[in-house]
Amino acid sequence: MPVPLRRSALFCALLALLVSCAWGGADDGESGPLPAAPVGVTAAAGSATSVHVMWNAVSSGAGIHGYEIYRGTTKVQDVPGSQHMVDVPRLRPATPYVFSVRARDTEGRLGPPSREVRATTPAATAADRAAPTRPGELRGRTAGSRAVQLMWAASADDRDVVSYDIYQGDTKIHSVSGTQTAAVVTGLRPGTRYSFTVRARDAADNLSPAGDSVRLTTPGSDDGRGTAPTDFRATARGEADGAYYLDLAWVPPETDGVVTEYQVHLDGRAATSLVFGGTPPRGRATYSFYLGREAGQSHRVRIRARLPDGTWGGLSAERTVTTGRAGER
Repeated sequence: MPVPLRRSALFCALLALLVSCAWGGADDGESGPLPAAPVGVTAAAGSATSVHVMWNAVSSGAGIHGYEIYRGTTKVQDVPGSQHMVDVPRLRPATPYVFSVRARDTEGRLGPPSREVRATTPAATAADRAAPTRPGELRGRTAGSRAVQLMWAASADDRDVVSYDIYQGDTKIHSVSGTQTAAVVTGLRPGTRYSFTVRARDAADNLSPAGDSVRLTTPGSDDGRGTAPTDFRATARGEADGAYYLDLAWVPPETDGVVTEYQVHLDGRAATSLVFGGTPPRGRATYSFYLGREAGQSHRVRIRARLPDGTWGGLSAERTVTTGRAGER
């Protein structure tokens, strides 16, 4: 009997240790689950030396700080959380590649990798300096309140068109294979007017002129209040040399990505823009700029953010400040 009792005691001790370890793992999750693996990942050759990788935005309770793009097991790109596409350059022509994407939250935690996607760069063409012709007959239609479908006539090239780049204003937002003449652009806002153009690219990375633009307005209503900076504060500050500055503070709007650019409106007009480099603030943001040297001047101030879809969000609440007077009204 003594031997079975010792075995039983050892079993109980091991069981207690396992339960203790499992309980400790649960405590580690107090800050929430890790970011999910990105889905909707695609890869397509953009030229003989580049591949265009795209994916869907990942949601996380802690917020997504950025994405890491891997070629095989090697990390090749870091992009901010507002970006859901990237061109991977400096590749070899006529070579197959494998890509995956991982999301990192604002607490620095890295989620699992996406499924692997494959793309093969085309063969290089010697001394090809001729760009494709511009895509023609661009047309489009809305596909609900947050997406549009675009169609165009194919470009011609002395070799082959490898890809088409879709632009929203001056910003490239999408890319499809050169065999496609249609694309669906998602992540848009309801009740918002957009302008799109398309350019063709060949294997030598020659880019065509942009075709005609198409303007589309997504249905629905959006008064901008949900995209405006909140808790906006403005204060006029005087310095010993007689100069006055405007100190601003606000909370960035909640979006599916990181906001990096803002526009300050002074007395009803756009006065200045600011772009955060490095790591943009996700909590309270601040900014100051020079107002002048005259006391007793009153100004009305508002601010708005450029959203991840490329459009301007709603204006914040308006504040009035007066130089030579402390505080705000």
